[in-house]
Amino acid sequence: MSGDHDHGDMQNTPETRLWLAFGLTGGFMIAEVVGGIVTGSLALISDAMHMATDAMALAIALIAIKVGRRAADLLRTYGYARFEILAAAFNALVLLGIAFYILYEAYERLNQPTEIASLGMLVVAVIGLAVNFTSMRLLTGHKDKSLNVKGAYLEVWADMLGSVGVIAGALVIWFTGWQWVDSLIAVGIGFMVFPRTWVLLKECVNILLEGVPPGMNLAEVEQAVATVPGADSVHDLHLWAITQSKASLTAHVVLEEGADAETVRRAIEARLQDKFDLHHTTLQMERENCAPLESIH
Repeated sequence: MSGDHDHGDMQNTPETRLWLAFGLTGGFMIAEVVGGIVTGSLALISDAMHMATDAMALAIALIAIKVGRRAADLLRTYGYARFEILAAAFNALVLLGIAFYILYEAYERLNQPTEIASLGMLVVAVIGLAVNFTSMRLLTGHKDKSLNVKGAYLEVWADMLGSVGVIAGALVIWFTGWQWVDSLIAVGIGFMVFPRTWVLLKECVNILLEGVPPGMNLAEVEQAVATVPGADSVHDLHLWAITQSKASLTAHVVLEEGADAETVRRAIEARLQDKFDLHHTTLQMERENCAPLESIH
């Protein structure tokens, strides 16, 4: 087995930056709710709901960091790193619920238009854009290292686009008086949520179902193992991920006659590390094929 036993994605997560982004997002969320109520803007209120979801994503990420760093024990031999995936999946489901609620409220507003204070709406949206841009910059460098940070980043990014939409809507209302534009912007913000949330949820489900990590091809991995000098065949090959950046592999390798098991094992591990960046491997070396006939490749 390879020597890398670090199962978490959390060790390089920027906790200080997450706290800063959480403070900015949570603080402005309150201001945006107040601004939405005062101005009568559904677009601002829907954007505040996104801000609330952003704050929740950041809070979940911070909790996941604390839990994920707990050491493995007798009940959880891989540790608690996968809590991050559970938290990210929960956050994606909550985000979908918020999006449906925004769409419902927008529909209600289209039937019963409300007078919008466009100048106040514009001022709040501009401040929101600045807050979202700052939070996004805080998370950019680490979004590909953790699903929770990625989820928070995607939500802040989408909310920044939402702020741009609210600014555009405020300007249109200011110059034209078209109050219905506010509800239209709210609908656009709601629909903007679905694609990115689906991608995040799909990644989480794949990890929880022990699926092959994205970017890896099981047939190519099997071929790479089977063609190492001294290896006759491979069976019972399993490839999955503990967390987003920690792929694992187990396999039974049948040796050619006269091959040295330790030499072949080390050669396979080296190839897997070099070609697929696989560092956590468990290989069972066999002189005879113990696989059932139907599973022999």
